[in-house]
Amino acid sequence: MSTLLALDTSTEACSVALLHEGRALSHYEVIPRLHAQRLLPMVRDLLDEAGVALSAVDAIAFGRGPGAFTGVRIAIGVVQGLAFALQRPVLAISDLAILAQRAYREQGAERVAAAIDARMDEVYWGCYQLQQGEMRLAGSEAVLPPERVAVPWDAAAADWFGAGTGWGYVERMPQRPAALDASLLPHAEDLLSLAGFAWARGEGVEAEQALPVYLRDNVATPKKAP
Repeated sequence: MSTLLALDTSTEACSVALLHEGRALSHYEVIPRLHAQRLLPMVRDLLDEAGVALSAVDAIAFGRGPGAFTGVRIAIGVVQGLAFALQRPVLAISDLAILAQRAYREQGAERVAAAIDARMDEVYWGCYQLQQGEMRLAGSEAVLPPERVAVPWDAAAADWFGAGTGWGYVERMPQRPAALDASLLPHAEDLLSLAGFAWARGEGVEAEQALPVYLRDNVATPKKAP
């Protein structure tokens, strides 16, 4: 049975999770701007709690974004360092998918419109539907103004659960789900679940292929014209 380590720092939350001998453990903290200082200590504490050596890890999963640019880079830097040192493959998982998986775990939601506040008056957006325990993307992910988001096809918005900080713009969105949680953040426990599916499909890649998905090329607020 494989041992998987999962790390996510894409939002205000910093979380790690471990699957070993069929048992999942996780640590989760909401610590804005402290991810770089806390991530490796959290990994060490988690491994110590589980009684597992780092060398026993078979693969390392990470939240690839979209999310905070600095946060996504922190996770990738740590994952690449560990994966190169251990000569282990990595698994890149969408943070919107992680968010949707958390909504399923905590709320039982099987259709999730995941939205993360992208700043600059936009949201990262993706709609997911449950397939055999795994949240799978319906359509494509995008970065959009709140006024342009929509659930796929002709589905009624009321059939979907809204998850994530992007739903803080709900008053500007053209459709409103029957239920939402705008405080929900990605959690490594749900990253671990998705990584298990990806690992079973053979989706592990080399460490140098641990790349971010920002959805937006412009990573800084444009300067005002003089």
